[in-house]
Amino acid sequence: MTIFRTTERPTRIGEGDAFTGFVQLDPIIGADPAGLVALSVTFAPGARTHWHTHERGQTLHVTRGAGLYAERGQPPRRITAGDTVWIAPGLEHWHGAAPDTGMTHIAMQACESGSGTNWLEPVVDSDYVAATTQ
Repeated sequence: MTIFRTTERPTRIGEGDAFTGFVQLDPIIGADPAGLVALSVTFAPGARTHWHTHERGQTLHVTRGAGLYAERGQPPRRITAGDTVWIAPGLEHWHGAAPDTGMTHIAMQACESGSGTNWLEPVVDSDYVAATTQ
């Protein structure tokens, strides 16, 4: 058994090359022996990821608030506390908070090397605003 102390997993702030708005990342586990990476991610209202993919897919479990999830070429879908989303490997998508409500989710993924995430371009404000009015 291994206990990973909270002091060994400091909170990080989401960087501008992957996020728009204020995003806080609290690591749960970073590449355990099976390759699982898990983070608690808190988005301020209006904050969101950039478009991205995952080499082995990703599971999101919303623990607080409300947000949006969108796949390339599809209309965004509202997600709320208690919802779980499975994202297939290689699927271009983004997720984040609703414009007026923050959101926290647990992001879980297996990866073979590094983070397993391929970051793409930002979701532009006009597309985000259009997504919130659908």
